[in-house]
Parts: sequence; structure tokens; C-alpha cells
Amino acid sequence: MYKIIDKKSLNDSVSQMEIEAPLVAKKALPGQFIILRVDGEGERIPLTVAGTDKIKGTVKIIFQIVGATTMKLNALNKGDYIEDFVGPLGKATETAGIKKVCIVGGGVGCAIAMPVAEEFHRLGAEVVSIIGFRNKDIVILEDEFKACSDKLFVMTDDGSYGQHGNVTVPLKEMLSSGEKFDMIITIGPLIMMKFVVLTAKEYNIPCTVSMNPIMIDGTGMCGGCRLTLNRDGERVTKFACVDGPDFNGYEVDFDEAMSRNMMYADFEKHAREETCNLFKNA
Repeated sequence: MYKIIDKKSLNDSVSQMEIEAPLVAKKALPGQFIILRVDGEGERIPLTVAGTDKIKGTVKIIFQIVGATTMKLNALNKGDYIEDFVGPLGKATETAGIKKVCIVGGGVGCAIAMPVAEEFHRLGAEVVSIIGFRNKDIVILEDEFKACSDKLFVMTDDGSYGQHGNVTVPLKEMLSSGEKFDMIITIGPLIMMKFVVLTAKEYNIPCTVSMNPIMIDGTGMCGGCRLTLNRDGERVTKFACVDGPDFNGYEVDFDEAMSRNMMYADFEKHAREETCNLFKNA
């Protein structure tokens, strides 16, 4: 069992928890993830490590309350326990040789992008961050990004906060003006990452994407997280849990990934409705 040391709400649909898990905290690196179960009968869900405190032995997770399991997780509070908390899983984000990086995060994907930006800042790289949200009510982690970025753009689709537009607007402006990056790293909704990659490709800037497909065991055995890459004229199958979650954005078949992500939408909707009714009748 893993104790919840702290919990806070980042907005109406996103929560942050600090979990007591010293072995995970000792080994986890930016870009890696954990898999948890809320209770003994719960499903396994992957969540990215949003930070660690190796002295306290705690791991920070940030999650959006979108399905049955995240609703159950959010119903827990400080002092409660989570059944399983396994990790770190996946490969850490590559940082070697990168002196100037652009981090592009969208929505709750900013929870994944933030520790990556912090790591590059710690290593002395120049960090430019772009974070995007639908509106001002769901902006998260702005102060954390300010602290680790040499330059920060906050974008909202409706212009209610920061600058008006999506994340590719400042990215394209910088690249078209001649600004160069050793790497662009983008983390967020698939459609957002697809267009960040297309923008980067116009200027031949390497672009890494962090993939978070359907995942069950986290060891490459179930095949649920498989992705198709277009590599050297061939279609290659990889698994996000063991081969990723970071991939060369130029190679990812985003259309297939988006289609696969929708496979269980009806099932998840039904599970969410059942959980909502359970809480209402409790």
C-alpha cells in the first residue's frame, strides 16, 4: 500500500498528489512513468512522474479526472492509501548534447513537460517553453514553468489568458524569424503534437513526442500500447511502455494512434457513468 502524503487541486478537472514510494523516487527520471491501481479490483493506469523528492521518498503525480479510475483516485485524500504504485517504467527523456530546447506542452500534458523542462534547466540548457490551454480556467503549472524557462509563452485557444492562439503560433514565429533549437519536445493531445511536428518539419528541427496510448501491463507483453512508426520506408511496430514513451515525431503515424485511442471511448463513457452513479448513491 502507498500512502498519499499530499493532495491539491490544480483546476476543476486536474489534481496533484504526492505519494510515498521511496524505491520509485530513488530511481525515477524525467520522462518516465508509473502504473497504479486505486484498489485491489481496479484497472491499471499509467501516469507520468511529475516530480520526485528523493529525501522524503515521494513521487508527484498529476492527473485529469476524465474516467472511472481517475474519479476513484480523486475521491481519495491525504492520509489514504493506493493499492499499487509500480515504476519507474519507460525510458527517460534524452538530454545529452542538447544546449537549446523548446518544450511544448498542451493541457494536462504540461504535467509531463514540466519535469523535462526542469531537468534541462538543471543541466544548464537554454529552455524556451510554450504551454497551451483551452481557456484561463484550466491553466496549470505556470509558475513552475517560469522558474525553469528562459522564455515562456502561455497560450489559450480563446484568448482569455496569455496570448491568443494555439501552441504552434509562437513556435512558427520563432522558427520563421531564424531562431534555432537543438530539439523540440512536445507533450500533449495527439492532434496538438501532430501539428507541432509538422511545424518543426518545415524548418528541419528534430522533434521528440511523448506518447501515452492505451496501456495495461507496462512491460510490452499486452501489446495495447503499440505504435506504428514510418522508418526508412518501412512500417515498424513499437511499444510505448518499453520503447518509449519518447519517439521521433517525424516517424509516428498520428492518424493511426488517434484512431486506436478512440477504440474504448464507449466503454470508458459507460464506466464513468457507473462510477458517477456510485458516488451519487454513496
